[in-house]
Parts: sequence; structure tokens; C-alpha cells
Amino acid sequence: MSYIATFYTHVAAMLTHRTLTQNGINARLMPVPRALSSSCGTCVRYEANDPMEALLDRDVEQIAEATPTGYRVLKRFD
Repeated sequence: MSYIATFYTHVAAMLTHRTLTQNGINARLMPVPRALSSSCGTCVRYEANDPMEALLDRDVEQIAEATPTGYRVLKRFD
């Protein structure tokens, strides 16, 4: 499955990208899709069997699943 994690800071997105790739997960930094909102404008798109929440930086804003018709928000963090 393809997931998108958005973040409150650009640094959090970069740290998450590094952690995911170090754990063998195909991930890339990219601009946040217009359909999703983000405080920093940078997100991480990654392929995994589950959302891998434990590997995301603490400044994660939300996790969304990419679907053929758009995005489905799975979890929002406060």
C-alpha cells in the first residue's frame, strides 16, 4: 500500500524519510498533495504493508492512504 505522512516541520519529514529508508522501506520526500493539508508543505510518500506509525517522527501531522480515487486520512495527530 502507498501511504503519505504529513508533518508540522520540514525537519520531521526529512528525519522520517531517513528512518524509513534505513529500515528498507521505499520512501520519498515530495510536496504535499493539494488534497491534503500540511504545516510545512513537505510530506513523505512510502510503500509498506501498514502505516509504520512507530517509525514516523513525533511531529507527524497525519497519515493518509493513497487510493485510486484520492486520499483517505487514516489518523490525525494533535
